[in-house]
Amino acid sequence: MSSTPDITVAGAGFAALTALRKLRKRLPEARLTLVAPQPEFIYLPSLIWVPFGLRKGSDLRFDILPLLSKLNVSYHQGQATGLSDEGRVLNTTEGEVRNDALLIATGGRFIKKLPGIEHALTICEGIPAAEAIRDRLQAMDSGTVALGFGGNPKEPSAMRGGPMFELLFGLDTWLRQQGKRDAFRLVFFNPAPQPGKRLGEKAVEGLLSEMKKRDIETHLGHKLLRFEKDKVVTEGGEVYSDLTLFMPGMTGPAWIAVTPLPQSPGGFVQAEANCRVDGFERVYVAGDAGSFPGPDWMPRQAHLADLQAKAAAENIVAELAGRVAQATFKPELVCIVDTLDKGILVFRNKKRALVLPAMRVMHWAKSLFERIYLRDLS
Repeated sequence: MSSTPDITVAGAGFAALTALRKLRKRLPEARLTLVAPQPEFIYLPSLIWVPFGLRKGSDLRFDILPLLSKLNVSYHQGQATGLSDEGRVLNTTEGEVRNDALLIATGGRFIKKLPGIEHALTICEGIPAAEAIRDRLQAMDSGTVALGFGGNPKEPSAMRGGPMFELLFGLDTWLRQQGKRDAFRLVFFNPAPQPGKRLGEKAVEGLLSEMKKRDIETHLGHKLLRFEKDKVVTEGGEVYSDLTLFMPGMTGPAWIAVTPLPQSPGGFVQAEANCRVDGFERVYVAGDAGSFPGPDWMPRQAHLADLQAKAAAENIVAELAGRVAQATFKPELVCIVDTLDKGILVFRNKKRALVLPAMRVMHWAKSLFERIYLRDLS
């Protein structure tokens, strides 16, 4: 290994960009390379505002080439396809990328195994999905909208329910603003009897109370069987629906299946507490691609991906210098469940769980976080 190390970061999301900033600050002379299919970043937390006109897709898509140039990072356009030479070579659709250290931050993917899932729209799949939801809603004058989320049965923590609560409450607020709420039936469905339990008991009580207050029906505690064009079918009955919005459980990126990387029961890259991939030297993972030791409520969100990326970057620096990788991340959940005009703050760590009622200031705080993050991309 040369005195000027080659470090590869695979991915272009929160974890990848945070790691690149950290690595460049700590290793000014290192050769950094970002590998991603497109040189763009999508600010996923604000997708929930696209269906209601508070954001356009173009507001959330950013060309990251100027940032990479500013950080003196090379860009390799390609999709990760495999790993060889004990992690020292990342195989991509556009050739091999050699490295002295590798961070995998290629994100996860949604489990699309339920029969008829093509009849449901999933907002976190990206801007086209959010815009499709917007178009469907704008074409409706009345009807039933069913919203829900699922999990990964082999790894229960691999779910992303927060955006669905936001979409649910945001839709209720938007319909009231449009003067059309009385013409719509909103139904929230979930196979768990207490959806959102990872947020904490108080959060579950608060969310269900909010649904009752907004006259949102619930269909809880019944295993999902299939989707049809006009219904959600569960073991506990059917929910008729003119529009179904559903967030499936998550699993790891498909490309890791052909690698020797260790996988968790749910199909993610298995990581140690310091974010290193078990059994691999100077190979790390951060964000939705990985499975990490920690409490069962540990979320999959941008905030935690950033914390994991910072720990991984610090450990890469340590290992390249011949030191022991000791940095770890703090399991922490910070979430603002936006209702379009207000926000419910949910915080949880190993010591405490906190839920604050819906406040207008929290909606503006969520907008402020977006502006600050996107400003730093320029």
